[in-house]
Amino acid sequence: MNLIQPGADAPAFELESHGEDRVSSTEILGNEQILLVFYPLDFTPT
Repeated sequence: MNLIQPGADAPAFELESHGEDRVSSTEILGNEQILLVFYPLDFTPT
């Protein structure tokens, strides 16, 4: 797996939204900024 370096462009991705629709980064990038946030171990049993 390649790590994303700070300041680098993120690769294209597609995720499920709250309404169970699919949202793609390429659809959003022309209109809005995207903030990627990663939570290690979020919502996992400890």
